[in-house]
Order: sequence, then structure tokens, then C-alpha cells
Amino acid sequence: MLRTKTTRTGIKEPDTPAGSDEPAGGVTAVTRALQLLEAFGMQDQRLSLAELTRRSGMHKTTALRLLRTLAHSGYVVQREDGEWRLGPAAGWLGARYQAAFDVNNVVEPMLRELTQATGESAAFYVREGNIRTCLMRVEGPQPIRHHARMGSALPLDKGSPGRVILAFSGEPGALYEEIRQRGYHFSIGEREKGVATVSAPVFGLNWRLLGSVCISGPADRLPKNKLLRHAKTIIKAANQLSYALAGSSTPQTPKVVSAWHP
Repeated sequence: MLRTKTTRTGIKEPDTPAGSDEPAGGVTAVTRALQLLEAFGMQDQRLSLAELTRRSGMHKTTALRLLRTLAHSGYVVQREDGEWRLGPAAGWLGARYQAAFDVNNVVEPMLRELTQATGESAAFYVREGNIRTCLMRVEGPQPIRHHARMGSALPLDKGSPGRVILAFSGEPGALYEEIRQRGYHFSIGEREKGVATVSAPVFGLNWRLLGSVCISGPADRLPKNKLLRHAKTIIKAANQLSYALAGSSTPQTPKVVSAWHP
């Protein structure tokens, strides 16, 4: 249920939804302005005021007031036909983000946390054509552990990290549909005898698949029931990393949220 407020003109317009998720200390006007910017999709060169209000769920007068404010700083531009497009300031902001972004500073801490939570080695794999590559790895604390070199080229169709990449790349088949439904996959001795792994997908900008995160260790220490217990931890880590790289949810966000640069 929406609360309403009366503006200076006497028009009642929706206010913040009752029980909204806005964080404590948040500024409603800033949140709404960002929602308007986020309403633009990758394929949207321009949007009408009506479409922006539909996507953001705002009252027309609120959206128009915020758009005009954003236009003063160059974040949006109003065209001669009245429609709106993103402005140069939005482009510069994105460029500065990419210039300052070091994905290793996001991935490595997550792998370290995963290693501490599970006691096993953790790794991040990306797709390179028809193979997968270990982009980063953090060794576990156990004296006996599975070793995989960073940069190693491994098959996609053997082992849970590759199977997850194939599944969320749209690979057909019952196995891959099951992986997409549950959001993770585990394997025992599939690529390497005596090695067990459990993996989940990681997404980047515009919710495109980046790769998979996994833990691995000796199969006698990671039987099926233990891999299943760790699956929740893997999915949580993959989801946190995905939101760190991809941002907030959009219509393109996969139901399971568990080119390589965000």
C-alpha cells in the first residue's frame, strides 16, 4: 500500500511504499533518481516519460522533476521530441568505474572467505572458447588438498566448474537443465580421480555469465552429503560476487543468481 503526500500544487502523489526496503539513513530522492537511470536498458537509446514512469513505478510529476534535476548535471538529456536519453555524465561515470576497477580486489577476498568457511581450496573459472581457465585460486588450510594451477586449461564437460559454465551458457540437455534449476553442481572423480568439487555460476555486467566459483578437495573428505551441505555456502558466495560485479537486479537477472570484464 502506498502512502501519499500533497505537493505545493495540491496534487496528491505516491510517497515511499509502506514497509519499503530503503536502508536506514537513505535519501528517497537520490534512490528514485538512481531508479530512473537504472530504467535504461542496454538496448534503450531513448525512453519516453511514460515508459520511465512505468519502469520505475513513480508518479509522472515526480519522475519529471527528477529527470530535470539529472539533466542539469548532464546525466540525462531531453530530446527535441520530448523523449529522454542518458547524458555524457553517465558515460563518464561508467568510464571512471571501469578505469578504477580491479576485479581481483573483488574475487580474491570472496575466495578467501569461501576457503575459511569450508576449509577447502576455492577457485574461480572463466570460459575461454571450448575450455575453462582457472583465473584465480586460494589454497585451503588442509595439509592434503587438491592442487590446480592458475591459468590451467581444462575441459568444460568434465568437473562441476565446467558443467556450471556450460549450463548457464545455455547448453541443452537434462543434466544442464537440472543444474540451471538448482543453481549449482557437484562432481566426484569426473575429471580427476579422487577429487570432488561443487560449483555455482557468477554473473557480471548486464547479468552475462562470467564463469563459476568452486571449492575442491579429496573425495574421501568431501563425500556427496558434505558437498551438498557446502552447496549453500557456494551459492551464497557466488551470489554476493555476482551482485558486486553486476549491481542491482534487472529484468535480465537470471532466476538463479548464484567477455570477461564487468
